[in-house]
Order: sequence, then structure tokens, then C-alpha cells
Amino acid sequence: MAEKIGVYFDVQNIGGGLDVEALAARTREKWGDFVPIVKVCSVLADAVDEINADISSQQLDGVLLCGVSPRAEIGVYRVPAQVEYVNLREQCVLSYKNPDGSQPDFSGGAPEPLAIMAADYVNMGVVKLQKSQPPDSATVSGVRRVLVIGGGISGLTAALEAAATGYEVVLVEKSEQLGGAAVNIPVSSPLVPNWTEKQSVNLNMKISAVVGNPDITVYLKSQMETLGGQPGEFKATIAAPQGPVSIDVGAVVLATGWKPLDNKYLAPMGLECFANVVTAAEFGKRLLAGNVSARRIAFVLDTTIAEDAARDAAEAAAQQAQDGKMAEEEKDAGKFVKEDLESIRHLAYSNAVNSVGMLRLADSVCEQTDDATQAFILYKNMTVPGILERFYKKMQDRLGVMMTKADVTAIREAGNHLVVECKNTLLGMDFDLEVDLVVLPTGMVPTTAKDAVVRFDYRQGPDFPDLQLFDGFTDSNYICFPYETRRTGVYAAGCVRQPMTMDACEEDACGAVLKAAQCIEAASRGVAVHPRSGDASYPVFNFVRCTQCKRCTEECPFGALDDDEKGTPKPNPARCRRCGTCFGACPERVISFADYNIDQIGSMIREVVVPKDFRREGPRVLVLACENDAYPALDMAGMRRRTWNPYVRIIPVRCLGSVNAIWVSDAMSKGFDGVMLLGCKYGDDYQCHFVKGSEICSRRKENIAETLNRLGVQPERVEQLEVGIDEYDKVPDLIDGFVSRIMDMGPNPFKGM
Repeated sequence: MAEKIGVYFDVQNIGGGLDVEALAARTREKWGDFVPIVKVCSVLADAVDEINADISSQQLDGVLLCGVSPRAEIGVYRVPAQVEYVNLREQCVLSYKNPDGSQPDFSGGAPEPLAIMAADYVNMGVVKLQKSQPPDSATVSGVRRVLVIGGGISGLTAALEAAATGYEVVLVEKSEQLGGAAVNIPVSSPLVPNWTEKQSVNLNMKISAVVGNPDITVYLKSQMETLGGQPGEFKATIAAPQGPVSIDVGAVVLATGWKPLDNKYLAPMGLECFANVVTAAEFGKRLLAGNVSARRIAFVLDTTIAEDAARDAAEAAAQQAQDGKMAEEEKDAGKFVKEDLESIRHLAYSNAVNSVGMLRLADSVCEQTDDATQAFILYKNMTVPGILERFYKKMQDRLGVMMTKADVTAIREAGNHLVVECKNTLLGMDFDLEVDLVVLPTGMVPTTAKDAVVRFDYRQGPDFPDLQLFDGFTDSNYICFPYETRRTGVYAAGCVRQPMTMDACEEDACGAVLKAAQCIEAASRGVAVHPRSGDASYPVFNFVRCTQCKRCTEECPFGALDDDEKGTPKPNPARCRRCGTCFGACPERVISFADYNIDQIGSMIREVVVPKDFRREGPRVLVLACENDAYPALDMAGMRRRTWNPYVRIIPVRCLGSVNAIWVSDAMSKGFDGVMLLGCKYGDDYQCHFVKGSEICSRRKENIAETLNRLGVQPERVEQLEVGIDEYDKVPDLIDGFVSRIMDMGPNPFKGM
């Protein structure tokens, strides 16, 4: 807890909208000896030596820098005291407009609402420091050993990269040989410039390099029995032929690859109905064995028939369940729609790999038969990633290969041939194509939860949670944190993360190893890896008041909390990503971080001056803004001189998942007229930095609404709104719209009590 704070104003960055000297005088008057130093600096960056001298002479243990957004200067001022920032530029001066909506005239000094807002923010900053203390990092041993699960192309690459980086490696492969799916792909699509020629996979060379590396230990015919502990000091138990093997590891690279989509989903296209209809994966095996005799081959990249059939079957089953025409144990109507439609989506996800793969297979079969084969590539969407466009361009001119966009409406037998019905083709006509063999795409389903590839010894269970949200893929945040899973310290690489070509798998493995190395090093220093990189704080529990309700352990998005033998929460600090969802969930408020806690934010809320005259002095609206999306969007809006109502007061929170209902109660009892929860989007396509924070907050808001109703306060005074980090132009309208609705509702009934 900071007990002597120095407050420094950065005139250069604040601009001319504020009377900084008057603001400094108000700060001195309010805080007295608690703030012995209040200085106005023309350029704060030039005053670092002066700040250090003040810290030494006045024994300051806190420094409050009033100027730009903390996002612009976080970590710039390295001084021997706690540092906090007050954003008087982006979210105060630059975003200010008069209450009537007009643009301000600063020639006569700061308008009164702006001066009041700035004073509120400074006072909130002082209280934030007062209720904060430097965190004691929770360091762990940081075992310099990486566990790689899966011995395919991604796993082999990851093992070699980790060993080359200086880490010991343990590689676990469930089959009796290394290589994975690449064993059936002797020739790959282009891997090196000029990106027009197929290349040898050189799989044997890679396997030999792994087996011959003294820093890599390989377990074949083995699988994970359990993985417990936390990053930096995981304890892995491997079920090996010689018996269980226990190993300490620092991080894990999950490279378990993929398995083919169940053939039943492609049955409407003739798979397992007609002998000469096969998947691309099966065709590759036949080609490798020299068992392809067909001379007219259709490579079909349109799976609309299968998708429509799966949708119709799922909906019919759901209707049967709803009508009571199904066995009691099968009456979950949503189950059929969800499972079938999620499964069939893997064909669409795999389209880029299948597109490149079909080009490669068509080229290879023509080569193998000295161009005696005719290969017809029929596609609905030809998806070729990146530089592989050059390979596609070359294949357009390949003798023996014909490509056309087409809607494949049926595949049927006609004597000893197959007929592929094609409509809406690039040739300008519909036609029936007679072929000897039809090759269908391979749906690449990740080998993850249902296959129990890791078997976590965690309170939340042995599998990765909520994988249905990502259709089984382990990567929980494709946009912001690739390789990241819902289990800190376990990083996905290759086709278990998303379908990808072989060159992408190799690159992916390198990225996952880099993340694993970062994780081990961060754990050894007791700091977070992502998204709050370098954060040394972690949740601290007051177990005396804990009621063992389990809400924190169940709601943690990352499984950071286990139970001890008494059922009390057992923290694993290195698993924690410092989002605060646990203390947002805790009804007893027994969880806190050293520099982010319930009392801290509550005290900041209570520090705002709320006027009693609603109509003359305006309402007060609290905005709790997610630091990952909403707060940056507010900053960018301010930088672009997008203005919003001056009656709002913004407090950044680590995640909306950390919002505790008591903060809303504090605001309402203080007299705030509305509370706006501004965070990232959630739903089927959301990418919350902490995975579920916005969704969890939305559920809690329903409970808050019930409480407000009982108190006679309109639930509409608390609203959760969504904004992406790139929607800075939308934020001012969201704020102004909410304030306008509050004005229509009138003052909070508790105002002035």
C-alpha cells in the first residue's frame, strides 16, 4: 500500500485544454501530507532524474503520472516505486465535448465539466495507488525440459527446434513408428522457392535427426497417463511399454495431428457405397503403393451434397426427438443438430489443405502414369494459401489436368463407370463427367479432447474445456495468441490447431516451441506470459472467509485452481493468466491481487464526485472498460478527436470477467445514474483475450438485474455493450447513446442518500 505519493503532471502531453496549475493546486489541497510532492512538468520524460531524486528525498513509495494513456508509456518510467498513470489526454482532454454536444472553446480556460472530470481522474489515481502494493512474484523451478506429444511432422520439428534452443525434449508417440500422416506423403506440395515444384518430405532424415539427438528422448507406443502441476514444473506420467514413466517438464507442445472425418458424412457422395469413391487420404496411400489403375479420375472439391444431407438428417432427428418419436435417452434435440453440423464443418475447415493436396495428387498420378491419366479437378472454392498460388498457376497449364469451378449435384454409378453431375461450370454448360475413380476431400478432425491425448490432473477435468466452441481445435485464440490453449503452458502446433499444409506445420511447430520456451522462462521469474506479459501479480486468497462454494475453481477459464484435500481452492500461480475472473466470481470477495483488488476499484468508484442536481449538473455514468479491447478503442477514438459525453468516468479492468457485482452496488449507492460494462464481443465468433470473460460477465449481469429490481432500481441502468479493438469509431456513439438513455430515465433513486 502506497503511503507517500508523488503526483506529476505532463503539460506537453495534456495539451492546452486544462489549467494544470489549478488542477495541481486542487490535488495538494485535497490530499495534503499523503501527497507531499505535486509537480507540473513541461516535459515529463525529461524529469525522470527529478522524480528519482524526489523518491529518495521524500521516501515516496508511489508515483502518479498524469498525462497520456498508460498504453502509450507503460514501462517507460522505471523508478524505485509503484507507478500508476492517469489518462488526461486520450480519455479526458482530447475526447471532451460540452454537455450540450458542442465543441469546446478552450480560449477562456478549461470548461467546468472538464476540470471536474480531470480532478476525479487524478483522485481516482491517487486512491488506486493507495490501495495497491507491489506484487511478490510466485517463482517456480522452471524445468528446462519440453514435452512434445505427437511424432508427426509437427512433433518432429518441434522436438528438433526445442533441442536446438537448448532444452531437453521428451517426445511421446502413440504408434510404433515416428512420422504420423507424413508417412503416407512421400512427396509434398512445394516447401521452398520457387514454390512451383513438389518436394520430397525427407521424413527419414528428420526422424534420424530426432532419434540420434542426445537431448531428445523418444517413447514409442506410448501415451499420456496424466499431466499435473503447473508451467515450469509440470509432472507428466507416460504410459510406456516398459511401464509408467514420470518426468518433470516445463512446458508442453501438443502436436497430435488429425484423424479423418467419419466416412458416414461423405456417404451421400458415394463413399463406402461405391467401390471407386475414396478420400484423398486413402488415394494417397494407394498412389504410394502403386495401386492406382484408373485413368480418368475426378478430384471433387465441392461437398455441398454431404453438407446438405448432414443438415437435413440432423434437423429430421431433432424434429423426431421433439415429436416424441425417438428413444428417451436420445431426446436431446440439440445433440443431433450440433454434433452432425459441427462435424461436417471440418470439410470446410480443411479446404485449403485439400485444395493444395488435390493439385499435388493430380500432378503425381499424371507423373506416375507418364501423363496417360486424365485428372479432373472440380471445385466450388479453390483455396490456395499464400505463395502456393504459384503451384496452382503452374497446375492450370499442366498437361492431363483439367480444372473447372462446378456445383457437383450427384455422384452415381453407370455400368462400370462413375458419373459426376456438374452444373454452373466455368465452361458455360452443365455436363455429366464419366470417370473411373472419384477422390473426395478428407475432413481433418483434430485429435484432442475425445481422444484424451493429454489427460490433465486438474480440478476442471482431464480434457481441454469447451472444445465444442472451436469444433475440437485446441487453439483458443486464433487472432491474438496463436498456439495458445485453454491450459497455460500447453501449446498446440500443426493440424491439432487448425488444418494446414506441411510447410505450415513446420513453421507452426517453431512458433509453438518459442511459446513453450517463453513460458518456461516466465514461470522461472514468476511472471505471466500472455496476455499480461511480465505481470508478477497472482490471486491471493483469504481462506479464513472462504465458503468453498467452488465458483472460482469452476469459472476460471484456464483451470488455474484445484482443490486441496479439504475442498479449499488450491492456487497454481503459474497457470494463472491474471484476468481476475476468480475474484469477479467470488461472492465473499476473499480473492485479490496485490495491485488489482475489489477494494481498490470500489474505492476509485467512491472517489468520484457525484452531483445531487441531476438536471443542472448532469448524471454520472461509470464505464468499466476491458483493458484489451474497449480501453484501447477508447484511446484510439480520443487520439482521433472523437468526443463523448463528459459525464462518464472510465475505469479500466483486466477483463469483464473480473467485474464483481459489489462494484455495481458501490456505484449505485454512491449515486451513479448508470453503469456501462464495455468489453469485447462474445458468441460463436468471439475472441476474448481471456476466452470467456465477456460471456461470464453477461451471465452475472442477469443476477445484478434481479438485485436492482428488488431495490426498485431499473435494471436498464446497468448495460453491457460490446466493442472490438478496431471499432474505435463506434465507441463514442455507444457511450452517448447510453448516457442519453440514462437522461431519459432520470436520476438514480439512491442519489443523495
